[in-house]
Amino acid sequence: MNAATQTAAPPGRSGLFAHFGRDFTASIVVFLVAMPLCMGIAIASGVPAEKGLVTGIIGGVVVGLLAGSPLQVSGPAAGLAVIVFEFVREHGLEALGPVLLLAGVLQLVAGWLKLGGLFRAISPAVVHGMLAGIGALIVIGQFHILFDEKPLSSGLQNMAMMPARVLGLDLSNVAATELALMLGVLTIAVMIGWEKLRPKSMSLVPGALLGVLAATLIAWGFALDVSRIQVPASIGAAFALPGSAAWFAPLANPTLIVAALAIAFIASAETLLSAAAVDRMHDGVRTKYDKELSAQGVGNLLCGLFGALPMTGVIVRSSANVQAGARTRLSTVLHGVWILGFVAMLPWLLAEVPMAALGGVLVVTGWKLVSLKHVRHLFKAHGPLPAAIWAVTFVLVVTTDLLTGVLVGLALSVVEILPHIRDIRLKVAEHADDGHAEGPVRVALNGAATFIGLTRLNAVLERQSVDRPVHLDLDGVTAMDHTTAETLSDWIGRRRQAGQRDLVTGPEAVLRPLPA
Repeated sequence: MNAATQTAAPPGRSGLFAHFGRDFTASIVVFLVAMPLCMGIAIASGVPAEKGLVTGIIGGVVVGLLAGSPLQVSGPAAGLAVIVFEFVREHGLEALGPVLLLAGVLQLVAGWLKLGGLFRAISPAVVHGMLAGIGALIVIGQFHILFDEKPLSSGLQNMAMMPARVLGLDLSNVAATELALMLGVLTIAVMIGWEKLRPKSMSLVPGALLGVLAATLIAWGFALDVSRIQVPASIGAAFALPGSAAWFAPLANPTLIVAALAIAFIASAETLLSAAAVDRMHDGVRTKYDKELSAQGVGNLLCGLFGALPMTGVIVRSSANVQAGARTRLSTVLHGVWILGFVAMLPWLLAEVPMAALGGVLVVTGWKLVSLKHVRHLFKAHGPLPAAIWAVTFVLVVTTDLLTGVLVGLALSVVEILPHIRDIRLKVAEHADDGHAEGPVRVALNGAATFIGLTRLNAVLERQSVDRPVHLDLDGVTAMDHTTAETLSDWIGRRRQAGQRDLVTGPEAVLRPLPA
């Protein structure tokens, strides 16, 4: 069944085990996708692989039960790998736990205060520019892992060192460096080849798993002298709680409090944008954004206590979950159980995985984040300014740091609305077009439609029934920024996908960004 046409549970079949068969098989698929990513993102973050596995377990078992987006899968995310890497390098791994605990508390409070909708008003140009910058940094950093070397402290240093890595190869005297590179390239080749050539009957088998499996079998079969991941003999050791009150000492440092705010902000934005994307893949239960934000807070609080990686809702694992036929949150919960069981019973198998294989997985993952289709779409649909916001965010994330890139991008997104500041208050009126309760609902907008009024607009749009047509009247809109235009495009697209043909009226200039 196509994920976009997946239907909700039929009447009389509800609850966690209403679709056990579908959820069980989907959980296996998600588990196979998640395992190499959990370990790879941990390595990219500069921490032991088990830290990523602990986050994956908590994201599945705990957040899966509490989530406001039932089909979204949570775990360690490539989007935070760069922040964590720089944080651990500057402050040490022992400071990550308390900072992450504080970030989780901030998310939990934000959910209780019903601030989930605010994160959805973040400019798509900033979000996609940030993700593209993160993807570039991951590729540049993991390039060195392919050579069995550690990444350097900044993106610019990593780029500067890349030629030396290549020129240092000696194919006439194959040693650990050359062997590791061969395993990493093999992993990449298998992933890309499988994506292009896999038969439809095996479309749910993840290429990352096959790539890591191929490299691991060769490294094990030929007893190659390459670096392998370090896994504790018992997963219980990775769940150690703080031993004393001194564990909280880093929270007295204002710099680390700012880091907690940055992690909470970026993790929340990535989670809720991912949840919105997951909603577009199915027509089942819609996301409760404040509940999802609180669930992520609980998850990150626990990850902080256990010294694991920060988590977000992640689109790659979530899309695999939907495409595999998941119907309820049981699939997400079970995938966490499978990770726990695998790590608990087969740690020796994980210890055979070459580091270079995980580097290959992250190179492909990072490359996919560097997607130019978003900036091309922004330029074509909304003009040069949103495209410039994307480019500036991307460049600053790569050359300075992630927080600077995001903050400058957000500041530039304000420039887009400055010419309309006098008419900035958006009025949203809602009433029945023909006076009948069963007739079409008219939603009329008046004023400048910008991200300033997007939270209220989203609330009105999302309470519209898919069984009742909507007349979206934009005649009173004096201007529209790209953030609002993208939101309206997504909303109309979801309703059309569900079979509802709504009427949209308004000036041609305003309607231009919306889909035909």
